[in-house]
Amino acid sequence: MTDDSPLGLVTAVVTGSLLLLGAGLAATGALGLLRLGSFYERLHATTLGTTLGMGSVLIASMFFFSVLQTRPVIHELVITVVMMVTTPISLMLLVRAALYRDRREGSREVPPAP
Repeated sequence: MTDDSPLGLVTAVVTGSLLLLGAGLAATGALGLLRLGSFYERLHATTLGTTLGMGSVLIASMFFFSVLQTRPVIHELVITVVMMVTTPISLMLLVRAALYRDRREGSREVPPAP
């Protein structure tokens, strides 16, 4: 930050709130990874924590640097789009691979194939 572009109180509060929200969601995902029992539950908790937490941090970054540079900063939109698309797809692929493995091994926790 420079002296000629002071950061306003509203900007600091909004940025800090979004960062705390993102950190809280990421911590919730990490706690879910530690506390939940099955692979499927753990994967679901971490994916939600990652997606929502990352989105909050990126919005905070976009807001902060847009105010600081007095122009729209949208570089983070590319990161957001890539993460929002790839995270659910990777979740789906991991779950399908785990279901396939569990069905081949005859696990009792897995529902039968349709």
